[in-house]
Amino acid sequence: MASTEVQSRPATFADLFQMLGANVANVIKGKREVVDLVLLGLICNGHVLLEDVPGVGKTSLAKAIARSVGCTFNRVQFTPDLLPTDVVGVTIWNRGNSTFEFRPGPVFSNIVLADEINRASPKTQSALLEAMAEEQVTVDGTTHPLEAPFLVIATQNPIEHEGTFPLPESQLDRFLMRVSMGYPSRDAEMEILTAETDNTGEGLDRLEPVLSAAELNAMSAAAQTVHVADGIRQYLVDLAVASRNHPALSLGMSPRATLALQRASKARAAAAGRDFVLPDDIKALAPHVVTHRLLLRPEASLQNVDPATVLSEILSSTHVPNPG
Repeated sequence: MASTEVQSRPATFADLFQMLGANVANVIKGKREVVDLVLLGLICNGHVLLEDVPGVGKTSLAKAIARSVGCTFNRVQFTPDLLPTDVVGVTIWNRGNSTFEFRPGPVFSNIVLADEINRASPKTQSALLEAMAEEQVTVDGTTHPLEAPFLVIATQNPIEHEGTFPLPESQLDRFLMRVSMGYPSRDAEMEILTAETDNTGEGLDRLEPVLSAAELNAMSAAAQTVHVADGIRQYLVDLAVASRNHPALSLGMSPRATLALQRASKARAAAAGRDFVLPDDIKALAPHVVTHRLLLRPEASLQNVDPATVLSEILSSTHVPNPG
C-alpha cells in the first residue's frame, strides 16, 4: 500500500504546491491567495508578517500549515513582560551531573507563530532577529542551529496602538513578506458557519500532513534553480533604483529587498509550473515583499501618501522588459 501511495504522489513542484495549498484551504476558507503567499514564504525560507484585525484566522493559518507539512509548531504570545529567554531558551545548572544544560525555547520549531509581536519590548523582539536572519540562536556564547524548514509567522493588530512597540525597520526587513488576511467573503463565511454547525468541516484536529519536512526542503532547493533572465534582473534593479530616488521616500529598497523579491518570484514561477521568472511574478509579489521596507519622508506622510501608493507608481512607471 505504501509503495502505491508513493507512486501516485504528484511529481512536479506545481502539483505538490497545489496539493499543499488545497490541504490548508480545507481549514482556511476563501483565502487561497493568502495561503499561497504564506506557503511561498515557507518555501523561500523567509518569514511572514500577518497584519490584520483579530479573529480572521491568522493563528489557524499558521497551525494548518504546520499540520499540512508534518512540521513542529510552537506559538509564542508576545506580551510586555516576555523575556528574550522565553523565546530562545536558557542555560541552567543541572545539579544532578554538575553541568550547564541548554533548555531550548519555542523558537526551536519548524514553524513559530509570534502572536502580537509588537506587544513585546524591543529587546524581546530583537531576540528573534538572529534566528530569522541566520537560522541559529546564540545563548551564553554557544551557537545552536535551527532545523530547516524554519518559518516565523508573526502577527500584529494594526488598530490597537496602546501598549505596543512598533517594529523597527531592521526587524521589518527580516520579513520576506507582509500579508493582510482580510475578512472572508460572504460565501466563505457562510461555509465556515455551516461547517461548524454541521460538524462537517475538516478542522485543524482532522488535518493530515501531505508533505514531509524533507520534501519541503527539496522544494525550496528546486525553487532556487528557476531561471532569471538578465532582463528580469535589470528590471529588479530598476525598481530598486526608482524607489531610492523617489521624492516621497527616505528609505527605498535595500539589496536585501531586491534579493527577497527575486527569491519569492522564483518560487511563484515554480508554483505556476514554469522554470523561468516573468515580470508578472515580480509585479504580483512586490506589494507584499517591498511595501513594508519603504519609509516615507515626513512631508509625504503629512500629505497622506502611503508606501503602497508609491510602490504602485514605481511599478507603473518602470519599463517592463521582455523576459526572453
